[in-house]
Amino acid sequence: MVTPRRPSDKGNLRVALTQLAEQDPLINLRQDDLRQETYVSLYGEVQKEVIETTLATEYGIAVDFRETTTICIERIDGIGHAVEFNKKDANPFLATVGLRVEPAPVDAGVTFELEVELGSMPYAFIKAVEETVRETLHQGLHGWQIPDARVVMTHSGYSARQSHAHAVFDKSMSSTAGDFRFLTPLVLMTALQQAGTTVHEPLHRFQLEIPTDTTRAVLAALARLRAIPQVPALAAETSILEGEIPAAAVYELEQQLPALTRGEGVLQSAFERYQPVTGAVPERPRTDHDPLNRREYLLHVQRRV
Repeated sequence: MVTPRRPSDKGNLRVALTQLAEQDPLINLRQDDLRQETYVSLYGEVQKEVIETTLATEYGIAVDFRETTTICIERIDGIGHAVEFNKKDANPFLATVGLRVEPAPVDAGVTFELEVELGSMPYAFIKAVEETVRETLHQGLHGWQIPDARVVMTHSGYSARQSHAHAVFDKSMSSTAGDFRFLTPLVLMTALQQAGTTVHEPLHRFQLEIPTDTTRAVLAALARLRAIPQVPALAAETSILEGEIPAAAVYELEQQLPALTRGEGVLQSAFERYQPVTGAVPERPRTDHDPLNRREYLLHVQRRV
C-alpha cells in the first residue's frame, strides 16, 4: 500500500498513480474506497523505487510504501451452488438469483452461462448479475482474485414494474438492476464457500551464473529460500544453476547473492507458474463491503428507494 506523507496529497496521489498506470502496463492499481487507501501492484523493488522517485520529482508528492506482499491468486477446488429467492426467507432484495460455480482450466478466464431462459426476466437484470459476478471474483474467500472460473446462473426471478393506484412506477414494489447487483455477491460467496478455494503463489524460473567454488553455499541458500534447483551445470570456473523459486524469495536471493558469490553472481528470473501455498494461507484485506459477512454487508448495502 502507498500513502502520501501529507494527508492533503491523497487526492493528487490517486490522480498521479492513475496516470502512471496508464503509461506502464506493469503497474496495477487497487483502490479501497471504503478506507480511502490505494494499493499498487509492482514488479520488483526496483520499480517501487522508480515510482517513488517519479512521484517526488514530477508530481511533488512524497510517499511511503508499507510492507510489500506477494500477489497470489485463488483457484476453485470443487463445485458449489447457492440460491436466494425473491420475497423469501432473509432475502431483502426484490430478486431471485441462483449460481453454480465450478473450476475452470488455467488461463480460461471467467465464463458466465445461463441455465435459465434468456427471456425469463429483462436482459438488463441478467447483465447486472454477470457484471457483478466478474467484479466479485476479484476478491475470493481469502481476498485474492479468482482468475479462472465457470459460473452458471441456475435460477432467476424478479418483481415486475408496479405502482399504487393512479401512481407512477414505484421502486419499492418493483425490481431494479440494483437488487441483482446487491444480491449477487451474497449468493456467489455462499457458492464459493461450498466449492472451496486454494490460494496459489507465483513461482519464478531462475538461472544463476556463479563461480564454481561458491556452488555449495549458493545451493544451501536456495534451500533456505524454498527454491528447487536442477542438477548444476558445473565447469572449471563458472557454473550454471537453474530451477524454480517462489516469487516472494527472489528479492531476498538478489540481496544475498553478492555476499555468496564475491559479487560475481548473475541472476535472471521470470514468472513461470502458480503453485498452491504451503504453510499459513496468506489473507488479503478486502476492499468491498465483504459479502462473506452477511450481517455487516447488509448494514452497508441497503436497498435504496
